[in-house]
Amino acid sequence: MEKRVSGWSLRMRNELHLDVETHLTRRFFHLLQQGFMVEAQVGCNVKTLLCEQLGISPEYLDERIQTIFLDGRSVDNVNSTIIRNGSTLTLSAAMPGLVGATLRKGGYYASMRRQISHGENTRPESLEEGMIVLKFFNLLLKELGPTFLNRGIWLDGEILEDFFKRQPNDFWAGCKAATRDGENIDPNLLTEIKWAEKRVYLKLRKL
Repeated sequence: MEKRVSGWSLRMRNELHLDVETHLTRRFFHLLQQGFMVEAQVGCNVKTLLCEQLGISPEYLDERIQTIFLDGRSVDNVNSTIIRNGSTLTLSAAMPGLVGATLRKGGYYASMRRQISHGENTRPESLEEGMIVLKFFNLLLKELGPTFLNRGIWLDGEILEDFFKRQPNDFWAGCKAATRDGENIDPNLLTEIKWAEKRVYLKLRKL
């Protein structure tokens, strides 16, 4: 069975569920920094995507997510910046010092980075099914990462293959069960599977 999303197929035969000890969750944070994919309705603004589709509360967005980049440009107004298919959205909590103050959304120093800020786009766009890339940094990894990993994320297979090959013995000792496309497999065999040139839907369950 195939599911079509924005011109390419998500083959459900690339679905991987892992049962891991809780302390191993942070090992996967590196994947969240590199960038992971989620299915979404695109054509909406940043706030609608984060709050209504991805379940982040408006209070958390306002108070905790202080730096937002969309396709490499700073976002000041989450209500008027539009998400499009294939967009990369980078989220971070407040960063220290002048750099952090300058990059903070809607902050006092926002005018200093006008040339690298994302221009507002209030033009209405039709909603459509798509895929975006998310990246989390600093405190957001710990606070949002486990929820997204439990919910499930899409990854480039090459990145996942490299991740598995880099894990030491204690990782595999804490990886208690694995299911690939609905079939149980030995977690120790994950390093032998060729994930490259695939997109893999990864879902974690903490034990």
